[in-house]
Amino acid sequence: MVATDPLRLLGLETLFASDTALEFVAVTGGAELAGFALVIVDAGCTDHLFELLAGFRRQHARLKVIVVGMEPDHGYIQRVIGAGAKGYLTHLAKESEIRMAIEIVLDGSVWAPRKVLAKLIDSAENASAASSVVDPPKITAREGEVLLLLVAGRPNREIARSLGIDEGTVKAHVGRLMRKVGVENRIALTMQAVERKLVGPKTSNAGSV
Repeated sequence: MVATDPLRLLGLETLFASDTALEFVAVTGGAELAGFALVIVDAGCTDHLFELLAGFRRQHARLKVIVVGMEPDHGYIQRVIGAGAKGYLTHLAKESEIRMAIEIVLDGSVWAPRKVLAKLIDSAENASAASSVVDPPKITAREGEVLLLLVAGRPNREIARSLGIDEGTVKAHVGRLMRKVGVENRIALTMQAVERKLVGPKTSNAGSV
């Protein structure tokens, strides 16, 4: 976690004290992030958040970033996501929301308020306009179930549990879906699924892409 307030780190450590799969470490510089899968950035620790995110993108392209801040404005949150963050949480987020956001982001999707995600999807329409005239991909019943849960914002673990299969099988289904739809990542897959109406629309206060 990138933060100057030790209480931020202590709070997360307390929330996840019983979870041995997660380890929270305070860092102060980009060089210390080598080898980490995910970093949580306290927006209050810097006056140059967007420069910090740009630095992460340059130096650690595969690092997934969740920003925690007090700003609820959807326009601001969209800028944060556009700058490279894979998730945004407010300081008032509940433990369940934090857990879900971490799982979603580690799975390769984006966590943000649903209205922000809708704007991100809208912004991709021009790039994918040609896809509307392409015949829809042939998706099996099981792949349709996986895709429906993926669009609903469920991480691989929950998809596997809901369908009675293991996570490896879920990843295999997602991989085949990406090849069929012609995209290279889960975010693009979800956007295409919504835009091309491969599944029915889902709504909630917060979710993932």
